[in-house]
Amino acid sequence: MLRRLPRQVDPKVLVGFETHDDAGVYLVKDDLAVVQTVDFFTPIVDDPQVFGEIAATNSLSDVYAMGGRPVSALSIVGFPENGDPGILEKILRGGLSKMEEARCSVIGGHSVRNDDLLFGYAVTGLIDPRTIWRNVGARAGDVLMFTKPLGTGVISTALKKGRATAGSVAAATESMSLLNRSASEALLEIQARYQGGSPIHAVTDVTGFGLLGHAHEMALGDSGRSVPAVSLVFDHRAFSYLPGALEAAREGHVPGGLKNNQEFVAGCVEFSSSVAQEYQLALFDPQTSGGLLVAIASEAADEALEALRRHGVAAMRVGRVTEKGRILLMVN
Repeated sequence: MLRRLPRQVDPKVLVGFETHDDAGVYLVKDDLAVVQTVDFFTPIVDDPQVFGEIAATNSLSDVYAMGGRPVSALSIVGFPENGDPGILEKILRGGLSKMEEARCSVIGGHSVRNDDLLFGYAVTGLIDPRTIWRNVGARAGDVLMFTKPLGTGVISTALKKGRATAGSVAAATESMSLLNRSASEALLEIQARYQGGSPIHAVTDVTGFGLLGHAHEMALGDSGRSVPAVSLVFDHRAFSYLPGALEAAREGHVPGGLKNNQEFVAGCVEFSSSVAQEYQLALFDPQTSGGLLVAIASEAADEALEALRRHGVAAMRVGRVTEKGRILLMVN
């Protein structure tokens, strides 16, 4: 549908909705641009305050994925007419706590009566227009890194069926509530050391399309801006998986979004015979507030991993970029 809309002509729009980037970027002046994003969803955990924390963390993530710094946010609320106001207060309190952690000011918002509870934020950040990270631009020879464990979708589905353990739910909640700020700051630190050009060639946060869905967008490139397509090769054993995630996938606790992701990437991904079914499902699993997938020059990879660890981020080297081949995505 977006492709059928009239094309906008504004030279100050550096990143718009024509691509699959994580957020939009609008130029203010030569060394300053604003980065904007919006995200909201229905509850995925029972605790209203924790739900607010996760919704805020997820909303902030797209700004970090572009290399920006969030500065302000507007809340978005859909709440049942006969709902308990105390629950809404806890949701707002949880969201505000994460916004304060991110040093992002909540300056307003909008609420509507809605049968389903919805919550999230529209977030505005600041960014240097010369150093925007897009989700395309990966180059052959790059190393692929990822910054969080996988499995929030299958664990959330298992929870709804009463089949998730307390340990797996706690681990998933901790991951979903963890800001991508530290990961972004570590990558910005590495970028600043390379004056001749950034070694960070592409970044995206992995959310609803799953690891392979977002990797597919990274691999496609952008023909409109002469960014060539590439192929991505992953090692399924290099990823970290949340406790209980593989068991949940093995038991068939598959969210609807996972099936959609499989259909979306069908024909573009190939698994080697050594990749068991539960690992394949985990790589398609829709993530809430997932980690950053990064394509970085090989000579800077070790330095970046060390910087990420210094910032408390347990990043993993999960694959590599090659020239575009027969298949866009290969999982060994």
